[in-house]
Formats: sequence, structure tokens, C-alpha cells
Amino acid sequence: MWQHRHHSYTLAGKTVGIVGLGRIGREVAKRCRAFETQLLYHDPVRADRSIEESLNAQYVPFLDLLTQSDIVTLHLPLLPTTKHLFGESEFRRMKPSSIFINTARGGLVHEPSLVSALQEGWIAGAGLDVFAKEPPEPDNPLFKLANVMLSPHCATGTRDSIVEKTRAACENFRRVLRNEPPLNVVNP
Repeated sequence: MWQHRHHSYTLAGKTVGIVGLGRIGREVAKRCRAFETQLLYHDPVRADRSIEESLNAQYVPFLDLLTQSDIVTLHLPLLPTTKHLFGESEFRRMKPSSIFINTARGGLVHEPSLVSALQEGWIAGAGLDVFAKEPPEPDNPLFKLANVMLSPHCATGTRDSIVEKTRAACENFRRVLRNEPPLNVVNP
């Protein structure tokens, strides 16, 4: 890792752009605050002012977020309106020194454009936990790039998270039996 020291930087003082300020985006924002970052966000549905204030997050238009952020982190669902939200145009708008992070859904990104952005230096690097095709093919060009960190979309595969997911599912069963709506519905 020592060879990467001159290419890396700390979060303190950087601008983090969060695309999607739902439940997960808000948790990311909370953690970024601890690193004294400036938080920008864009979401199709703007958050209440009280949420913006509690997170110290500023709502900005999508294109402004891209041009101003040192780190862009993506937290949206994959919908027809969000498919390939990030493509060549979006990556070219980002700073050449910026980092792109996607832990949401692979289909939000036009993967060949991301590969070009990384190979040609439109952005400095990427951290990906999701791919356009999962599992990715062994010959996926992302595997050959030195400026990308990859993981297998398994962050919630811990013992603690499995217990919490089971508890939440059981609570939703109880809610439905009491004629109450379930919480955190992703696919109604």
C-alpha cells in the first residue's frame, strides 16, 4: 500500500457528493460528518430542511454535485429513470481528481463509460461493490485497472447484520398481522 500514498488523500476538508439521500445515503452522510467533510447531495425528492440541517448537507442540482465533489457516492434504487444515470457525460463533468463510489446497483452506471473514465483519467479512481452483471465475468476490464477497488456486494453478510435483518423481517410480519404497514419496503 505504500506505493499508493502519493495518490491518496484524507477525507477531512473534502467535498462529498451523495446521490440519493434515502436511508443509506443519510447513514453515509452521518459518517462523513465525522471526517469534517463538506456534504452536498442530490435526490429526486429533496429532503426536509430539518434533515438537511441535522446532516449539515446542502441540496444542489445533479450537475453541480458532479463538478464540485471530490468524492461522489451513489445510493439510489435501480429504476427505469435511474438506469445508466452515470455515463460518459457525467464522468467527464467530474473533477479529474475525484473518486466515484457505487455500492447501490450496477445498472445505475454505464460500465463501459466508467472503464473509459478510469483508463483515460477523466476521474482518479473508483470503489465498486456492484457491477452491471453480477457476478461479473472474469474478463471484466475493471479487474485489470489499478485505480479501482472492487468488492463482492457482501457488506451486509455479517452475523450481526443477519440477526438485524431477521429481527426487522419478523417485526414486519407482526406489523402486517396488526393491519399496520410494513417498514422499509423496497419493492411494494
